Amino acid sequence: MAQTSRKSTAWDVAEKAGVSQSTVSRVFTGSTRISEPTRTRVLDAAKALDYLPDKRASRLRSGHTGVVAVVVITRAQDGAREVNPFAYALLGSVCRAASEKGYETLVSFQSNEDEFYGRYVEQRDADAMIVLGTTQNPEGWSHFRTLLDEDDRAICWGLPYDEVRSVRSDNQQGGRIAADHLWSSGYRKPVFLGPIDTAQRQFHERYEGFVDGLKAHGGEAIVMRDMHSANRIEQGREAIALLEAERTEYDAIFAACDRIALGALEALQERGISVPADVGIMGYDGIAETKHSNPPLTTIKPDLEEAGRLLVAQVLGGDDADKNANLAPVELIARSSTQK
Repeated sequence: MAQTSRKSTAWDVAEKAGVSQSTVSRVFTGSTRISEPTRTRVLDAAKALDYLPDKRASRLRSGHTGVVAVVVITRAQDGAREVNPFAYALLGSVCRAASEKGYETLVSFQSNEDEFYGRYVEQRDADAMIVLGTTQNPEGWSHFRTLLDEDDRAICWGLPYDEVRSVRSDNQQGGRIAADHLWSSGYRKPVFLGPIDTAQRQFHERYEGFVDGLKAHGGEAIVMRDMHSANRIEQGREAIALLEAERTEYDAIFAACDRIALGALEALQERGISVPADVGIMGYDGIAETKHSNPPLTTIKPDLEEAGRLLVAQVLGGDDADKNANLAPVELIARSSTQK
């Protein structure tokens, strides 16, 4: 019977490198008390012996896991395909930012009460927790609210509550940019689409910035805020139907998010309304779908790479963590849906 090869241990590495076992342990826990020649000798010996340190034991000794837990709150009825693409994009940015700091990410999608769990730091499964996702799951945010409020090792994207630590896009600036763009493109009767009287505080901030931007030009916005559907695409379609039923005169739309804008675009086209000749339309989030709509959708895009870096830096602390830096910059992506 063939013998299985024995797994190399820290003692084997120590013997080959000519150092103590405790020195090997210090090298793999990142101690700065080890000289560079000794560190190199230990790492070379570990590579030659195909040695893999016991991360769990190392974490128990150091008190650090090297892991950031990321919770993505979704709607209870949503499968993987129904999750907002923006959440996936932001998740990727957070994972990249954590990796750049030498951390792994533990990702959990949670939607139902029996799934809600956020005690990763307390249970020493992670050093910090970041919460992302839809505010259309109030039960989920209610569960995490206490953890976010009490633990400085937890942070969230967006602003569902005033008192919790968060990072969000510069929504008011985004609204002002949208107003400037539509006005300079020749539109004078703009509509804002979005449920602004909900826990989705970011929508209200975008609305405020839009209104302020239009006032600077001597204009004002029509507001469609009463949307009953839980689906963002359907909210856009519903808003167009209401505008038609009320015989509202408008020549442009700024939607609180891209998916509302895409739903409105579909409804306009079904009614034979030309975009952008009759109505210009733009959204917010910069999701990939906006590139491929017909016509391609103008949008306000948050810098998600910076958003990921801000979330990770703030929750992990360190020299690069500016506690007052909680707004990710935004930019206009102008496409043909607003080019008369």
